[in-house]
Amino acid sequence: MMLKNDLLLRAAKGLAVERAPVWLMRQAGRILPEYRATRAKAKNFIEFVKNPELACEVTIQPVDILGVDAAIIFSDILVIPEAMGLPYQMIEAKGPWFEHTVKNKTDIDNLKIAEAADLDYVMQALRLTKKELNDRVPLIGFAGAPWTLFAYMIEGSGSKTFSKAKQFLYTQPELSHQLLEKITQSTINYLKGQVIAGVDIVQLFDSWAGVLSEKMYYEFSLKYISKICDALSPLVPVTVFAKDAHYAVQKISETSCNSIGLDWTIDPLTARKFSGNKTLQGNADPCLLYASDKKIIEETQLMLNAFGKERYICNLGHGLYPDIDKEKVKLFVQVVKEYKW
Repeated sequence: MMLKNDLLLRAAKGLAVERAPVWLMRQAGRILPEYRATRAKAKNFIEFVKNPELACEVTIQPVDILGVDAAIIFSDILVIPEAMGLPYQMIEAKGPWFEHTVKNKTDIDNLKIAEAADLDYVMQALRLTKKELNDRVPLIGFAGAPWTLFAYMIEGSGSKTFSKAKQFLYTQPELSHQLLEKITQSTINYLKGQVIAGVDIVQLFDSWAGVLSEKMYYEFSLKYISKICDALSPLVPVTVFAKDAHYAVQKISETSCNSIGLDWTIDPLTARKFSGNKTLQGNADPCLLYASDKKIIEETQLMLNAFGKERYICNLGHGLYPDIDKEKVKLFVQVVKEYKW
């Protein structure tokens, strides 16, 4: 079946588009009352993620309510550590927490390389969502980048510095590479499973890229991202989003990814200069959506003009914040769709 709206896929591949496609990180989330109503049906976040029907429902909500050009499957990046044998909890208002963390070689040896079948609930959610979308828009699959998952698996929770995880890189580089390789192979298996289940494009979220130095980033993160891109890009377009690592735009462009996600701290023209021929995605500050309608319209139009229509996917520079007004989000999407190039 042909997609009725394939703007995102054409843009990711660098093909001609009538306008820039638009979707938003965390578009399926707490800004929507409809999401909150569905969320209330599950006992906790992890039960919610593992329920294919509920995951499908909230994945499709932003397509219907916000008018975005793609759906992104509702899940979590930490499903991979769990499938490898390191379960997590999601603590309300605090975020993820691991009771057990990786501390030594034995811990790494005890982890398995996850297969797509270990994450069957995600595959079920994808198949169901693909069916329910009925080819209206593309379905985006995703995974956490290996370094970001590593950071949580060593640290045990979120952190401003990830000093435990970085200490492990500096003091146990060989073990670090062993763990990163296991995460990488698990992620490749997982994303290939997502493709079989029906995703049209995948995104790697390197949320904690910015806590590493440039040298450390290339050694302990981009090296593994590149392997995932090589495995997946022959199958579907791949987007790499490395938050706060704009020094790496040029090096990311040298991987086999199709598009590069940008946070709001890099200027569009600078990003174009260093990104080769790759499609760029981003990069409005989510906090712009707290502003007046006039300011949202002005800033969004300036951003669209700066990036240009070709090889561009409009998005935020990070996920939507829970207290952003749904109507402001709808306005942002509308401005993109109506912009005259």
